[in-house]
Amino acid sequence: MNSVPPSIPGAGLPSSESDAAVSVGSVTRPVKAEAVGLSFHYGTAQALDDVSLRFHERAITALIGPSGCGKTTLLRCFNRMHDLYPGNRYSGRIVLYPDGINIVSREIDPIGLRMRISMVFQKPNPFPKSIFENVAYGLRLRGVRSRSELDARVEAALRDAALFDEVKDRLRKPGYDLSGGQQQRLCIARALAIEPEVLLLDEPTSALDPIATARIEELIVELKRRVTIIIVTHNMQQAARISDFTAFMYLGRLVETGSTAEIFQNPRRKETEDYVTGRFG
Repeated sequence: MNSVPPSIPGAGLPSSESDAAVSVGSVTRPVKAEAVGLSFHYGTAQALDDVSLRFHERAITALIGPSGCGKTTLLRCFNRMHDLYPGNRYSGRIVLYPDGINIVSREIDPIGLRMRISMVFQKPNPFPKSIFENVAYGLRLRGVRSRSELDARVEAALRDAALFDEVKDRLRKPGYDLSGGQQQRLCIARALAIEPEVLLLDEPTSALDPIATARIEELIVELKRRVTIIIVTHNMQQAARISDFTAFMYLGRLVETGSTAEIFQNPRRKETEDYVTGRFG
């Protein structure tokens, strides 16, 4: 294994992407969410250290870095998954716009928050229910009872996940009957059904074959037209292919962030260059 860089002085400082809005192509993207001085501890072990990072509306931000650097920890802070386990604690803020709420405040109901920020995990995890009921689950939690509305919104979510045409004749069959790639798209449909503002993706293609991976990547790029996407990936080629912005993390700190083209073609920090060119990690 190649040597790894030393601790990062000055990491976690906002980059040149710190303007309130940036352009992606010809479209201006305002900030949808931002971490401000965010630190996180699993009991006595610190996993995030003073991370400040902005995420732009209807754009894809990739979080990259070696295993154990804090990428997934940061992602899970956004929908308070860490609250499920005792002894974890946050400091700093994650602000969600336009209302400016602090996501990690104990005054914020995490159940309601997860209706605004959906998450898809590394391994497809369909519920032990039918394909239809997997997608309808969050809608029922939101109080949707009308059969016609459920039918319409389930179909819309499955279409958004590029899955409806493949499953329209077996909606009452178990979700587990689908292939791995179809199961992951079912999980994406389930996340989209509640019309979230932010979609969190934790290595969503790592367990899939190249054909299924390509379909998921095409879907992710299509979805950014309507939702802000944050994706954790170990696949440098994937980050380069699909993301608008990339943030490199190491040892729980933010090393560098910028447009994906900048990070991969002209990084400002040597640590970033070493990682994206495969010298370590």
